[in-house]
Amino acid sequence: MLLVGGLLAAACGSSSSSSTTTTSGSGSSSATPAVSATSFTNTFTAMTKLKSLAAEGKGKIAVILPDTVSSARYTEFDAPYLAKAFNTAGLSPSEYTIQNAQGSDTTQLTDAQSAITNGASVLVVDPLDSGVGTSIETYAKDHGVPVIDYDRLTLGGSRQYYVSFNNVKVGTLIGQGLVSCVANWKVSKPDVIVMVGAPTDNNATLFAQGYDAVINPLFASGAWVKAAAPAGTWDPPTAETEFQQAYTAHPGVNAVLTPNDENAAPIITYLKTLNIPPQKFPVTGQDATLVGIQNIISGYQCGTVYKPIYEEAQAAAALALYLRAGKPAPSSLVNGSTMDTVAKVAVPSVLLTPEWVTPQTVQSTVIADNFISAAQLCTGSYAANCRTYGIH
Repeated sequence: MLLVGGLLAAACGSSSSSSTTTTSGSGSSSATPAVSATSFTNTFTAMTKLKSLAAEGKGKIAVILPDTVSSARYTEFDAPYLAKAFNTAGLSPSEYTIQNAQGSDTTQLTDAQSAITNGASVLVVDPLDSGVGTSIETYAKDHGVPVIDYDRLTLGGSRQYYVSFNNVKVGTLIGQGLVSCVANWKVSKPDVIVMVGAPTDNNATLFAQGYDAVINPLFASGAWVKAAAPAGTWDPPTAETEFQQAYTAHPGVNAVLTPNDENAAPIITYLKTLNIPPQKFPVTGQDATLVGIQNIISGYQCGTVYKPIYEEAQAAAALALYLRAGKPAPSSLVNGSTMDTVAKVAVPSVLLTPEWVTPQTVQSTVIADNFISAAQLCTGSYAANCRTYGIH
């Protein structure tokens, strides 16, 4: 388990907005602060508008993140951004906890149960899978504790809200990025391996829904060939094995759709051992990792989906503060719904907007946001790539 109290430095962002709403009851009225889904910037100023909610609320907020394998983001960004959001809203470190289940369903459930025992009045959970997510939400419901699904939706669950990026849009950007890259890198007769994330992750299903809608018509028309579609995983070594097996069986393959940077990285390393030069074998990604961006600027990866995690962390923290204070979240914040296909219910959702990053937009996105620093990125052989694309 990991208790987080550290903060990351804030980075550049866009303008914020906030307002207040007036609620009446028992002959009196009070102003309830309202923020919108577009309020959240890397300055975290929107969270200062929620200090009255923090003062009014009771109990602790417990955040339980899933692992450090499917993405390094949980340790590097989510945990410190969540802490910063709570602190900026006026919570003391004793009023929230942030833990990581380190890939264990048992640990994630135990963490949730312990959090409730220790006074949590709201849970924010990024479930490892819907099985443990459902167990957590059933337990929480039995104890009168509301739950927010964070980043991943628990299918068959009973959460009050869901906050994430628009995951179908994430997949759409990956598909469109591959199409653009195939054209720009002049790949004739695309012969493509289509990879997916773990079948147990509803996000992986939504990503695939997005990119399949883009590329399946190309397969159907005969413009592209789908060489293979491995079972799917979020484990990078397994992804590499899946790719190598498909590539060995289909040696004419000249492109691969990969759903995140972590899975793409070992595949690119393998392709380099085959002496495949830059801008010849399109590979896609997601999460804007350091290695992913280095692969992009050096010509081995087409692009990546960047999700400004400071937006997601603040949205989840804001939802948690409304629940903790017994207030409904405003419609300006809850800007959509997501279908739980198992429970057959539409879940009120905050859906944020992802971005596709190419070499030309690295500076204006991940560098401008301090998501990755130029000092980290522009080392060794990548210094020349940074100069080429004006990254500093």
